Order: sequence, then C-alpha cells, then structure tokens
Amino acid sequence: MPRQPRNDTGNRIYHVINRANARLKIFESDSDYELFENLLMKALSRFSIKLYAYTNMPNHFHLVLYSEKPAEVSKFMHWLSGAFTQHWHTRHATMGSGHLFQGRYKSFPIQNGNHLLQVLLYVERNAVRAKLVKRAEEWRWCSAWIRKYGNEKQKKMLSEWPIDVPKDYLNVLNKTDDENILKDIRFSITKSVSIGSEGKRPRGRPRKK
Repeated sequence: MPRQPRNDTGNRIYHVINRANARLKIFESDSDYELFENLLMKALSRFSIKLYAYTNMPNHFHLVLYSEKPAEVSKFMHWLSGAFTQHWHTRHATMGSGHLFQGRYKSFPIQNGNHLLQVLLYVERNAVRAKLVKRAEEWRWCSAWIRKYGNEKQKKMLSEWPIDVPKDYLNVLNKTDDENILKDIRFSITKSVSIGSEGKRPRGRPRKK
C-alpha cells in the first residue's frame, strides 16, 4: 500500500515521535544525547519551527513542534533525522548496517488549550514513567531540565508556550499521570489520530441502533 500523505498543513502544533529500529538503544552515552541536542539546535536555526517541549529516551524521542508554514515540520524532521542518523553511524562505525529508526516519524496534531498542556506534561514526564529519575526536571535530556538548569544557548531552543503556564508548573509536572489522559494520548499514538476533538478516544461500547 502507498504511504498516506502527512497532514502537515501549517499553523498547527504537532506531537512528533520517532523510535529506534527494533526498539534498540540509540542513545548509548551522554555524547549521543549531546549530538542530538546540538543537531536539534541547528535544525531550529535552519527552519521556521517553534519547539515547545522535547525529551530524549534511550530508544526514542518526543518533540512538540509548531510552524506556520505548510510542510515545514516535514522538512525539519527529514533534516534532523537524516543528520542524526549519518552522524550516529559515523560515530559508531556502523555505516551501511541498516536503518537507525524503525521508519518514518509519527506526528499527531494537537488541539490547543488543555489538550496541549496534557501533551506537554506527557512528554516531559517520560523519564519519570520509565523510572530513570524521580522528578521530571532531573532528566538531563528534556526541556524541563533545560528550563530549570540550562544555559542561555540551550534555553533559546525553547519557545514560549501559546497557553498559560501553571504558576506551580514543576509541582503539576511531577504529579502522577491521570490514567484517562494517559490512555487518550496513547490511543492517539497507537491509532495515529489527532489529540483533542478530532481524535477523541471512544468511551465504552457504542449503543446499538
């Protein structure tokens, strides 16, 4: 079957995910994480993209991106994924050994408002859910750490959110996930549907007519 075209229409916020081929570890050391972060900075300088949140995990990464331009997210991801793959293979002496990522990245439009906030929380809580750290801002390779501890260059990667940030954001971030919200986001990822009114997870069985 031919691939479905991406709904990269511009003027939308997207939750973007890419996973390693066979879910193998691609971030094997701090230098691998640093490589991705440096390339992410370069990509942001090359394309008209706003980065609201991100996290890198041992075998995948999450980004929350926005662009006014149609197809700009696709161009951004093509450059970032390609550059990281080339540099990673060169660094690990594995050129010609196959694909680094399992396939095309996944992207899901996000409705603004509370839906966006819940996705931002989901992305920045990843390391806590994986039990890599006890508090989200302790994970060095995510936007929560950058906002609290990052240097000026790192902080410039992140754009101001288009929604109000809770005054006690770190306390909100470090609360336990709401299971229904978690299921909604995972449904979006599994079924490749938007997060919000366009991709609402059905509750219970439909009524018989």
